[in-house]
Amino acid sequence: MPRTWQELFVTGEAAAATAPQEEPQERRRGFFRRLRENLSKTRQALGAELQASVFQRLDDETFERLEEMLIYADVGAPATARIVERLETEAAGGTLASGEDLTRRLTELLAEAARTGEATIDLRHDPTVILMVGVNGTGKTTTIGKIAWHLQKELGKSVLLAAGDTFRAAAVEQLEAWAERAGSDIVKAAPGSDPGAVAFDAISAARARGHDVVIIDTAGRLHTQDHLMDELAKVRRVIAKQMPEAPHETLLTIDATTGQNGLRQALLFRETVDVTGIVLTKLDGTAKGGIALAIAQELGVPVKLIGIGEALEDLRPFDPDDFARAIIEV
Repeated sequence: MPRTWQELFVTGEAAAATAPQEEPQERRRGFFRRLRENLSKTRQALGAELQASVFQRLDDETFERLEEMLIYADVGAPATARIVERLETEAAGGTLASGEDLTRRLTELLAEAARTGEATIDLRHDPTVILMVGVNGTGKTTTIGKIAWHLQKELGKSVLLAAGDTFRAAAVEQLEAWAERAGSDIVKAAPGSDPGAVAFDAISAARARGHDVVIIDTAGRLHTQDHLMDELAKVRRVIAKQMPEAPHETLLTIDATTGQNGLRQALLFRETVDVTGIVLTKLDGTAKGGIALAIAQELGVPVKLIGIGEALEDLRPFDPDDFARAIIEV
């Protein structure tokens, strides 16, 4: 699984030219420390409970308690059932002999459950088109700006932003500010314009100017708003007419604090625009991070990025091993 921005994005360039510099260990430790702090609600439901005396006995009561804890942590019933069944089978077979074994193996299984699908983002297109979708308030536009910044600053890619949210003036202004910060060009239109036309013009402009990546913003919409979801499907069709294989990546931003509602959002957005990856935002102290596992297990859509705050370094590629450790380790 990708652990750095250079590993997340597949460029196809010579390894010697693109070999990433070693990430400072202090930066990595700092992110893990904040992730762990932000997932305190989940860890209190799982990690602390695992130290209780009941979990030193691997019996029916132990596994019933564990099942309740995982569901409370938003892991979801299907994923929880699979994980607990694996643990029960291994305990019956003698490979788990203590509470310490259970904790270690649970951490491994949580990380395994979070791995699904293609974890990377392929930039080997001319240009690569990334479509961003999501519900209002999930941090979609901010995520676009951060991705553009990392692509430009860390990978040297030329990025064009498309202000496809033509209904909210503040969204265009916000994207303009990020374009300036990231050193990216931007294509926009008058308020109320056809978002499909903005996407079409952006791809044309990127081809003409030689940009490597086009990131298309879209208006936030509830997954229950059928007419707006139909409009989103239209935007995708317009993109495909301009570039038959595009969009090459469709990222859905989900607010981690919405819990299982985020899973329903992912299901309906996937049906409309073929979501290829999830950006899980707002992983703060109010979030129960098991939703990352539920989405991966029940939809087969990988979480590719997670956000734990407002700073640039607070958006990072999703690492299932670090995520599982942050949930379990007391």
